[in-house]
Amino acid sequence: MKSPFALLPCLFSFWILSAIFAQALDPIKAMPLWPGDAPGEVKGEVGEEAPKPHRPGSKTIIRLGNVSKPTLSVFPAPKSKANGAAVLVCPGGGYSILAYDLEGTEVCEWLNSIGVTGILLKYRVPRRKNREKHEAPLQDSQRAMGIVRANAKDWGIDPKRIGILGFSAGGHLTATTLTNYDERTYDRIDASDDLSCRPDFGVLIYPAYLVDNETKSKLEPEIKVTKDTPPCFFAHAGDDRIPADGSVQMYLALRRAGVKGSELHVYPKGGHGYGLRASDHPVVTWPARTGEWMKAIGLLEAK
Repeated sequence: MKSPFALLPCLFSFWILSAIFAQALDPIKAMPLWPGDAPGEVKGEVGEEAPKPHRPGSKTIIRLGNVSKPTLSVFPAPKSKANGAAVLVCPGGGYSILAYDLEGTEVCEWLNSIGVTGILLKYRVPRRKNREKHEAPLQDSQRAMGIVRANAKDWGIDPKRIGILGFSAGGHLTATTLTNYDERTYDRIDASDDLSCRPDFGVLIYPAYLVDNETKSKLEPEIKVTKDTPPCFFAHAGDDRIPADGSVQMYLALRRAGVKGSELHVYPKGGHGYGLRASDHPVVTWPARTGEWMKAIGLLEAK
């Protein structure tokens, strides 16, 4: 039988992650998405929300699990830099967990550095039984876009410059939000749902699940690109275990539909799940390239 002291390193690691998570939320204005239970939630289907223990040998990140009460956390751009643009940030995690700091809080802080308000979406994970993997998260992102527009004046945001950014599974959620805005996927809750849930632009960083597994040349049915789809920025590594074909095919679909202003970067190496953290691969320069793109299409002009 193992000594209980053998568990101390794991418990200490879990306690540290919990403390970091609590500290990360401290200064942020968080608000619930739904006045009560989120649509379609089944009581007791998921456990209590908490950060998952650190995986040995992997990078240290906050892996938030069992989210049943989605929220928005607002990171206002500093007044000295604020230009009125805002971005809804969707962390990845395979629709199982949320990489809450790596692809969430750290990204909002970077957005602040270029004068953009970051709005972190804590959407529902893991996948719900008998529902498509993105069904509950799409309800959350649609609801979030309406809430952001409803609060645009109070938050110093231009309601015509609200984008969405996502990583991996969050990139898939970004793509579905960008292409499924014509109809809400839930019944109206309040006046926020009377406002458009169409993002004005999208940023997809190593997005997952965009193409079929067999040919990797066909967009999945939920990715409905049309001439009215907003322009997008894509960044992907060629050696990513999630094939760059998804980014390439969605970019081509935008071009074929006549959507102007999109930009695609496919780098030779870099892997998956790097967020904004440093490495020797040029793929991690995507934030600089994204800022340049946003500036080029007029998103960073103070109005």
